[in-house]
Amino acid sequence: MKYKTIGHFRWRIAPVICVLCTALSLAAADEKPVPLRLGFFPNITHAQALYARATGLFAKTVPVRWTVFNAGPTAIEAMFADEIDATYIGPGPAINGYVKSHGDKFVIVSGAAIGGAALVVRGDSRIASDRDFGGKTIATPQLGNTQDISARTWFREKGYRETANGGTVNLIALSNPDQLTMFKHKEIDGAWTIEPWVSRLEVEASGKVFLDEKDLWPEGKYATANLIMSRTFLRDHPDEARNLLRAHIEVTQLIATNPAAAIPILNEQIRKETGRALKTEVIQKALQRVHLTWDPVPFSVYKAAREAHEIHFLRAEPDLTGIYDLKLLNQVLAEEKLPEITNSASN
Repeated sequence: MKYKTIGHFRWRIAPVICVLCTALSLAAADEKPVPLRLGFFPNITHAQALYARATGLFAKTVPVRWTVFNAGPTAIEAMFADEIDATYIGPGPAINGYVKSHGDKFVIVSGAAIGGAALVVRGDSRIASDRDFGGKTIATPQLGNTQDISARTWFREKGYRETANGGTVNLIALSNPDQLTMFKHKEIDGAWTIEPWVSRLEVEASGKVFLDEKDLWPEGKYATANLIMSRTFLRDHPDEARNLLRAHIEVTQLIATNPAAAIPILNEQIRKETGRALKTEVIQKALQRVHLTWDPVPFSVYKAAREAHEIHFLRAEPDLTGIYDLKLLNQVLAEEKLPEITNSASN
């Protein structure tokens, strides 16, 4: 009788135990890190993403699903369509996307790169001064991207008008590979672009840097890449967001500490993404122009926004209130005993 009672008791609680185990398993599953859908471009200004994808370093702290883009506006479209949670991106598209979404879609959570943009002209273009651009055709990577805004602002300040508006300078949007091809075929006179394409135009097409964009900025500091993240992901998954920022800082330090060791890693990943590795000389020159960082250089982004309005790319004066959320970044920096970053609009 006693045995039967125990057996009956075991039989009665077995379903309960199964239910509890199932519930605990589901709870444990819910606690697993959420994969972060991360975008980047195969550019040296996005070197942290290239390095992390090649080595798997981000995956050690947060699972990542990678998406490759060729220009900023395309990445912003993916953010609007909820196809990605975060992306490395230039200030121009970030500003435009923030304004279009009224600040509701994403925020800048970290810097990524400073510098690396330049106006390169053909060696035989007979362009020796800023007075020699009349009748010339200059390419930018994409309408409204960071270099496009810089180019249009600079030519406007130099007194030029575009041929589309009855002026003498023809500014056209061409993808970076097309820029290189047309540069070689003498179908364009120059290009305002970003690394590694600046160095490729130099090394592979005998171009010469007419203007390094750092010469236009205080202390040569201006953002060419930041890390943006959707507000939804930042709100719902702060641990994963913090882990990404921690890994981003780690990779930035690794590359800066030993760039020679990073070059083959970056180059191999570029080969995988584009189908072609860079010449060692190209990637060496590119890394000399690009300073990898987690500082988003806010004053340069605010200035770029004003310029986008002045050249009428943005019709209304942009309101960038709240574009930065550096709380998690500064938490990680404090843990690593590194200086805090502010979002001041002044330099």
